[in-house]
Amino acid sequence: MSLTSTAHQLSTLASGGGEGGGNHESLNPYFVGAGAFVALMLLLFITISFNRDR
Repeated sequence: MSLTSTAHQLSTLASGGGEGGGNHESLNPYFVGAGAFVALMLLLFITISFNRDR
């Protein structure tokens, strides 16, 4: 695989490639964002609780 063919394949992939949009009908961006936010807040809480000065 040459550099030019790899670059062409990556640019085709990045532009969508003509195959669907990649978005699934059941994925709600607000739900996914809220889930990621909750997961990050949980990790932050765990990190803070282990790093308390005693």
